[in-house]
Amino acid sequence: MVSLGLVVARFNDSVTEPMAEAAREAAADRDAVVVDELSVPGAYDSPLAADRLARRDDVDAVAVVGAIVTGDTDHDRVIANATAEKLTDVSLDRDTPVTFGVSGPGMSGAEARERIDKGADAAAAAIDLATELD
Repeated sequence: MVSLGLVVARFNDSVTEPMAEAAREAAADRDAVVVDELSVPGAYDSPLAADRLARRDDVDAVAVVGAIVTGDTDHDRVIANATAEKLTDVSLDRDTPVTFGVSGPGMSGAEARERIDKGADAAAAAIDLATELD
């Protein structure tokens, strides 16, 4: 059984809470257990939270979910790219799979809500990677 850490970047709760619920359901469907869930204010903070979970011996993989829906600006793309790069670094440094399910950037809140399945995708990918590495 895979032990999953979940990071929820709560910049936009109306999107991220359904994404987190989808991640929890995906974990349960795959007989994985979410051993800890950390909430952070936004995408900027998720690499630090993912690193904290990835350091734990009882966490096999980490899934990060969140939304970047403030608009389609260069700044939003920089946030998304920098977060993804830092999460990759955490995964490699800690030798623990870390996946990122995000809505945006460049989406309205309504468009982002249509992509809450990205939370389930992040959890499923983290579980699959942990299973493959085991």
